[in-house]
Amino acid sequence: MRTAAKGFTLIELLIVIAIIGILAGIVLAALGNSRTNGADAKRVSEIRQIQYALELYRNINGSYPCALYTGGTCAAGSTLQGGTGGMRNVPRDPSGTGYSYAGTGSGSTCSGYHLGAALSINTNQALKSDRDAAVAGSVCTNSPADFTGLSATAGGTACNTTAGTAQPGGTETCFDVSL
Repeated sequence: MRTAAKGFTLIELLIVIAIIGILAGIVLAALGNSRTNGADAKRVSEIRQIQYALELYRNINGSYPCALYTGGTCAAGSTLQGGTGGMRNVPRDPSGTGYSYAGTGSGSTCSGYHLGAALSINTNQALKSDRDAAVAGSVCTNSPADFTGLSATAGGTACNTTAGTAQPGGTETCFDVSL
């Protein structure tokens, strides 16, 4: 008398592996969106942190910095990074690039600023409350050029002068603030 073999057949194992593969694909697709949303939330949060640091810098120095990061054409100590009352490490976009910034005013005195970050998702609700325009007036001496605040480019690239739509759902991806 023979006893039946205990175990799974090859077909049963292949079906289980296929089901696990399908479920893993669904989970990974959902995680991809979460990562993108998380990176955009980080960008908006860091723009707010930089705004607070800009106000502290102005309170100490009497004007806004020429640029956010050191290494440009601004004089030593006149950038937010490393300047008196500035930030030791100014945040950078999660992709590693710097945030867009222009100091506005006349001469070497920056009486305002325009700050921006390119988001990855053009339906982000933060895009409803941003500036969406270049700042009226001139850029202070040695400050980076101003940008329009509208961009059709995403993924961590700087906000640029490419025209877009000024509300979520279009092609705008630049979250920008100014003073």
